[in-house]
Amino acid sequence: MANGDVDIVVEDVQGLFDSVHSSPSAFPLIPIFIDMVPSGRRDISPTSFDPRVVSIGPLHREDKTLQAFEHQKLMHASDLLNSPRRSSNQTLKECVQKVLATTARIRACYDNIKIEKYNDNELAKMMVIDACFILQFIRVLTNSSDEAVAFVRASSIIYDLMLFENQIPFFILQDIFDSTILTSEPKAYLAGLILHLVQFFNIFETNIPVRCSYPIEPDDHILGFLEKCCRPSKEYSPLQGLPSVAMHTTVELERAGVIFKPNIDARWAMTINFQSSTAFNCFSWSQDKPTLRMPVLRIDNFTESILRNLIAYEQSSSSYRTCGYVTSYALAMDMLVDTEEDIAKLIESKVVVNHLGSNEKAADMINSLCKELPFRRFYYFDDWREMDRHYNSYWPKNIAALKRTYFSSPWSMIALVAAIVLFALTVVQTIYTVNAI
Repeated sequence: MANGDVDIVVEDVQGLFDSVHSSPSAFPLIPIFIDMVPSGRRDISPTSFDPRVVSIGPLHREDKTLQAFEHQKLMHASDLLNSPRRSSNQTLKECVQKVLATTARIRACYDNIKIEKYNDNELAKMMVIDACFILQFIRVLTNSSDEAVAFVRASSIIYDLMLFENQIPFFILQDIFDSTILTSEPKAYLAGLILHLVQFFNIFETNIPVRCSYPIEPDDHILGFLEKCCRPSKEYSPLQGLPSVAMHTTVELERAGVIFKPNIDARWAMTINFQSSTAFNCFSWSQDKPTLRMPVLRIDNFTESILRNLIAYEQSSSSYRTCGYVTSYALAMDMLVDTEEDIAKLIESKVVVNHLGSNEKAADMINSLCKELPFRRFYYFDDWREMDRHYNSYWPKNIAALKRTYFSSPWSMIALVAAIVLFALTVVQTIYTVNAI
């Protein structure tokens, strides 16, 4: 290897380093928030991440299956600009000026490879149209006389606006909001409008807390706003890494005497807590049984997509802003559910409402949520540790083994009863024979 070759490579690499440091960047510390989901996770359920009707932002802009809606998008966007107080052209000009002034900031929110094909003018046009559409769509949705009917008609669009790969930065929405809605509705605020949309994404029986009406970080987006709403009112101190305890399923815990009850906590929609008991509590007639309280989860055609996109958001930006609460919840459910029998027990306990029509489908969905996921934190570690201690204590462990062996099916119970009857008859016959002698 010649020294000249070494010098050439060193010079080339140094040139690349110099070009990176010399490139102008007004926002070098802003992480990429809007990107494609890594293929390993995306391939498990591609339909959870693909928009069905409308593309927002640059990542799915050229998807031919979404082109048919572009006309509708332009109609909604145009309607937002119409105001009795000023001409639509004047409003549009103000919006374009604001967006063009932030193109460098916009580019910093996306993977450069995905957005470099658009020049600043094309990027500004895209952002203005998409932002106007989103704001007008939400206005129409909230002003509908019958929200239930409006939701059914627009459900696919609503969920497209939640997808991780289908976002635009919040500061763009804020700029367009200030130039349009705020001019005619001085008391309106953007976060309140977005909160109304976010309520449609709620998969739990507990309402999304009102505290989320406060402004979110400008470089975030609608999905990030939803993730914020999934956080507790106060930060929890998580244990780093996976729980170092056995992962017992719902059926196993039920055999060990644990019961499951709904937990509707207004402070945090995903509250899960285990309440142990010192009493002998392994039989159904005990009044003081160990209890796992859980949020009531509604499983329907959109639940998987909502959870996967929230997890994708947490996994992409957890080192910067998020804490992995949804990921922890998915892991907790994955540990509790292994088969359709586990889902059936949770439905029976009224902590799951299944609209998929099949417990097997619901179990498969939950089991697949955590595939290809690295885990940094588990917020329910203390509760899972207490459950494991209960499960492994003497009586619950042996009662669970007894139920598993002799009460797992009607036939095993019949066999046990028959054996007991046969044993009793044998004893009676023996006693009778002895007395006869």
